[in-house]
Amino acid sequence: MEERGAFLCGVVEGFYGRPWSMEQRKALFHWMEKWGLNTYLYGPKDDLKHRLLWREVYSQEEEAQLKALVSEAESRGLQFIYALSPGQDIVFSSSCDVTLLKRKLRQVADLGCKSFAILFDDIDHSLCQADRDAFSSFAHAQVSVVNEIFRFLGEPSVFLFCPTEYCGSLCSPSVTKSPYLLTVGEDLLQGISVIWTGSKVISRELSAESLADVQAVLQRPPLVWDNLHANDYDSRRVFLGPFKGRPLRLRGHIRGLLLNPNCEFEANFIPLHSLGTWYRAGGVGDEKTDGEGGYCPEKALSTALKDWMEELNQPLQPGRQNRPMELNSSGAKLKSRTLESADSHSTSRANPCKAALDSTSGQHSHSEASLDPNLNPQQEDREQVTNATLRSMEKGLKVGWQGQNPLEEEDQGTGRPGKEEDQGGDNGTESAPSKNCPSSTTWVKGQGRTVCGGKGLLSEQDVRLLVGLYFLPHEHGAPAQHLLKDLTWLKSNSHCISANGKKGQPHKVEEWRLRASSFQAACDDVARLHGSVVNCVNRAFLYDLYPYVWDLRNTALVAKAFVTWLDGRVLNDSYPAGSWRNCFHWCGTTMGADLLGVESEPWVFKGGLSGEVQMLLPIGSNSELFSHPPPLFPTSRLYNIRPFQHKDKVELYRLARQLHLKTQSKSDTALPHPDLVGDRYLGACLALCPEYSFVLEDELGLCGCALGILDVRSFSKRYQASWLPTMREKYRPRAHGGAVSQEALQLFKEEHSDYPDSLLYHFPSQLCLDALPELVDCSVTRSLLTSLLTALKANGSQGVFCEVLPTDHPRLEFLTKLGFLEILRGETQPREGLVLGRLL
Repeated sequence: MEERGAFLCGVVEGFYGRPWSMEQRKALFHWMEKWGLNTYLYGPKDDLKHRLLWREVYSQEEEAQLKALVSEAESRGLQFIYALSPGQDIVFSSSCDVTLLKRKLRQVADLGCKSFAILFDDIDHSLCQADRDAFSSFAHAQVSVVNEIFRFLGEPSVFLFCPTEYCGSLCSPSVTKSPYLLTVGEDLLQGISVIWTGSKVISRELSAESLADVQAVLQRPPLVWDNLHANDYDSRRVFLGPFKGRPLRLRGHIRGLLLNPNCEFEANFIPLHSLGTWYRAGGVGDEKTDGEGGYCPEKALSTALKDWMEELNQPLQPGRQNRPMELNSSGAKLKSRTLESADSHSTSRANPCKAALDSTSGQHSHSEASLDPNLNPQQEDREQVTNATLRSMEKGLKVGWQGQNPLEEEDQGTGRPGKEEDQGGDNGTESAPSKNCPSSTTWVKGQGRTVCGGKGLLSEQDVRLLVGLYFLPHEHGAPAQHLLKDLTWLKSNSHCISANGKKGQPHKVEEWRLRASSFQAACDDVARLHGSVVNCVNRAFLYDLYPYVWDLRNTALVAKAFVTWLDGRVLNDSYPAGSWRNCFHWCGTTMGADLLGVESEPWVFKGGLSGEVQMLLPIGSNSELFSHPPPLFPTSRLYNIRPFQHKDKVELYRLARQLHLKTQSKSDTALPHPDLVGDRYLGACLALCPEYSFVLEDELGLCGCALGILDVRSFSKRYQASWLPTMREKYRPRAHGGAVSQEALQLFKEEHSDYPDSLLYHFPSQLCLDALPELVDCSVTRSLLTSLLTALKANGSQGVFCEVLPTDHPRLEFLTKLGFLEILRGETQPREGLVLGRLL
């Protein structure tokens, strides 16, 4: 154990969100011993008995868990610090509350713990009336209780205090003039160390100079609670980069440094590995960019990455469990909890930082009442749900969309019409909801679920790309930088390849297309990385990192489709609606990294790389199109979204025809013409406005499309003038087929409805969803539709609408989640379908 005054360096489990499991903590202790770290602080904010129910003592089962954890840390040579956060509702002047606080800490001390921390971060500064009568200030109240507890515990060699003003940005009016900090420095006993996060909650850099003021005010060197890798404030970000921005000579000015890392345990290998490298490098010098000696983050990253490769290719179970948990007996129960368990990432801020942004700390989810979240019944159920999902994936279970039990569904052998099933591996079925009439058709296709076998090994190239895409809160890695730089340039120079402008200089057009090709290749790399992560043998890694890679894959799909669409399709500013200017003037010239700056907290711009790419797109401000929980069953199938090409028409017509026959239980001979279904549902859009048609394809070929109309008024005129006469001629009544042909013509006559001007004024564009695919991973369908909306917005549309049958509940739910609302009611002439719309 550490002597008084020894430098403390290690990990604090102090984030908001689901605490780590006991198995994960034991793995953490193994890492720390191996890498030379010496201190672990237990303080997960969502452990009920750490914060919300701090007065309650631990049960016998929890005592056994905690004692085992303390013993495990001691056997690894680690300092175990137990932290308690009573600040939300403690009455400082209440002898009862102080006695309960002593009782709780005495219970932990009796289990072998020798080091403690009292945390008053992320709470309101106000005092109740009884405390205002007893103490002169908020700081006096805290210091009085902390000093009493310190003496009660026998003045342990390690005793930490987290003030409410724990960083420079929270101090009022400043660090040197803060009455709160001055009181703490004067009255807090000298044996107590004070926690500090730096100039900000998440400090980009820490230096001896920046800590000089706080050291003088506190009259002792602070202990740094480092939130560099904390990600609990943004559900779309995770940080895999090395420990950085803390020079070695900083150690001579602080009591210690504890890293508060990512919520996802498996994401912390490189951060903690490089922290150990920093600690072992000694206490003299600054960070090095090259050469020998000192600490070089880049070299530390390379070393950590090589060691991580060995870990990533081990067959570890989710949550580091020793054995897979049993499947729930009720498949319905698994399905009902999918949406709750799929996106469990807390959206609160890094700790200690909550008070800086939000005073409603009680709004966080407090589902963990024990040291091991698996002991909590509700959390145990959630863990079983997630592990059941992963195990069922590995067994190749087949899943439908609605009203099907994932654990009981049999493989129906439903393949894509006219395509062979995957060869090798288990086959699964991606099925869409059944439709009630031909006008609401969707693709039903088979899909090999080799993705779920977990037999693949991640390559070093994969892992380097992953780290570069999710680097640090204030800094992107090289792959992310190149992606954003190319997209920004392509957007800014798109005028040279516009559809209606003057032809740009040939060398400029060539440069644009070369950079577009580079950007598209980078998006393809992201898609392949997604597949590699799903296929990896390490299921613990998949469990923790999949939501992030999946989210970026979806954003990259839309961005790639948009860049591909720009060439020759986007309209420049000479268009009457001024579409290009209207679309992008708000984007400005700065990217998220520039917006943040050194003085800003990372949560100023949310979403990380995915968020920045999103905001560079025309509809980037519509977050509901991009943010959604991951699917129950991950799939590594490679998808691509691109603009329609005329060569696609034959395949789309064939798929539409076969799907129509399948849903109507008819044979091919029932159709008077093989093109009838395609012409009825797809033909007009493909012929009259193909620039607003997008197709979805995978390794087997085309599997769906989304069609749009930019200006419904103009389209209607062209439809009547050219398309309808063409169809009349094509399906002209002939001998022995007159009745059928007349019926076909009637279908085309009714296809395009008249919509009131009041609707078209606000919603000039229309979506044709007749071939929109709906898959188990519905995010692909969402990305396809988002790509279409992006193109419509880029060329001036301010709103879109579509018509859906009221009995088509799955599609209604799908569109509602994308922000569509019913917009047309009370018409004198009733419609068969509901008209839904949304502004862009």
